[in-house]
Amino acid sequence: MSRSTRRDLYAVGAAVLLVTAAALAGHHIQRTSRTLFVHWPPLLASWHPHLGPGTPAAVLVALATVAYGPALAARLPWRALLPVTWGAALAWTFSLALIDGWHRGIAGRLTTRHEYLRAVDRFHDIPAALRGFTQHILLDAPDNWPAHVAGHPPGATLTFVLLDRIGLGGGAWAGLWCITVGATAGAAVLVTVRALTDEDLARRAAPFLALAPAAVWMGTSADAYFAAVAAWAVALLALAVTRRSPWWAGASGLLFGLTCFLSYGLTLVALIAVAVLLLGRHGIRGRPALLLPLLAGLAVVPAAFTLAGFNWWEACQLLVTRYHQGAGGIRPYGYWVWANLACTALVTGPATVAGLRRTGSLLVRGSDRAHSGMDRRPAAASSGARPRRAAASADVRLAVLVAGALLALLIADLSGMSKAETERIWLPFALWLLPACAFLTPPEPPGPASCRARAIPTRVWLGAQALLALLINHLLFTGW
Repeated sequence: MSRSTRRDLYAVGAAVLLVTAAALAGHHIQRTSRTLFVHWPPLLASWHPHLGPGTPAAVLVALATVAYGPALAARLPWRALLPVTWGAALAWTFSLALIDGWHRGIAGRLTTRHEYLRAVDRFHDIPAALRGFTQHILLDAPDNWPAHVAGHPPGATLTFVLLDRIGLGGGAWAGLWCITVGATAGAAVLVTVRALTDEDLARRAAPFLALAPAAVWMGTSADAYFAAVAAWAVALLALAVTRRSPWWAGASGLLFGLTCFLSYGLTLVALIAVAVLLLGRHGIRGRPALLLPLLAGLAVVPAAFTLAGFNWWEACQLLVTRYHQGAGGIRPYGYWVWANLACTALVTGPATVAGLRRTGSLLVRGSDRAHSGMDRRPAAASSGARPRRAAASADVRLAVLVAGALLALLIADLSGMSKAETERIWLPFALWLLPACAFLTPPEPPGPASCRARAIPTRVWLGAQALLALLINHLLFTGW
């Protein structure tokens, strides 16, 4: 076993210890003081071993992806790989959700007392609802909004209102919307990785994005929909700077604006956008005018909501007050500031932990290569073995992109506004950690047999990811 592989296993072992410590400490705190407000810390879940109609499908999807995913990702035409990745992620998410049954896993998830659909009937007059939105955020306000409605800008609830208006009302359609749109996030991440690094790395990351443990919480959660919108905003920005396209820039700005009106915390996606601009700064320098359609698109959604009478800043400040009026003001920061990271380890899986270990190593050792390769536009495609220098540069660029997402996640953690439920809330950031798994997969064609013998096969890492998701979904009920 190589030194690098041993270090990967040490990192995974450390993550296991972190999760174990969070579980033991969390159960002790909850048993003695009951201040965590979760039944199975660090996850918002209940112990509920069960099988369901989705069990056979989930096992089959996992086995098929583990067996054939890496080979298909390496050989499919790029235009086919994106829909195949989306389809695999969709099948994986649906099958995991159906382990809890159709109603409990999909149709009923967004109809509980805390969810968005409880407020749809209060948006008969949309302009009036937007003008008065901030008046119902605080717990002591008359007719205060349900927790998730109050905790997000009205763009989130308005999505389900508009679905209702076009005849797709109710929990089933809302669940189908979130899962179907949310599953596209993996394809958006692949588009970004290919544009900013190279195609080889994107292909190596594809099976891990399709079979992510995060799918447990993406089905069914509105945060999956938020994650997809944010991911496509980043992807279009990557295309804009690498192709120097004002159209992609304008579309990216439009989605970034929408992202900020789906969740206040997703303003931190700006850090991932900064990483994209840094990696694609050659395109910005070559065509500075790209910033104009980007900013113009960014202004559209905020301007529309502001003209309709919704004050984003006032609502955000009221949300902070509402957060501390409820469980957020009681949950101990000293526990969640590190237990949240244990949640992230469960959401992203052991392969991502090992990949992040390699990401850190690349950033430490490859700063000089990153500097020298930063101003070169990445190749749009690659086939066969990559030149060593180009491969090193692409690896460092991917490490920078992943580091941007990790930084956003850590800031969200330190803010104290994400105490518990981060397995769901941080999906838009966690998905960007998954491409680090590409560092665990040998490039095509593979290297010497002696090196391959010392490495953990890709299928083993994929199998570990799938097994973790299956265990969580079969042993726990992850309702919220």
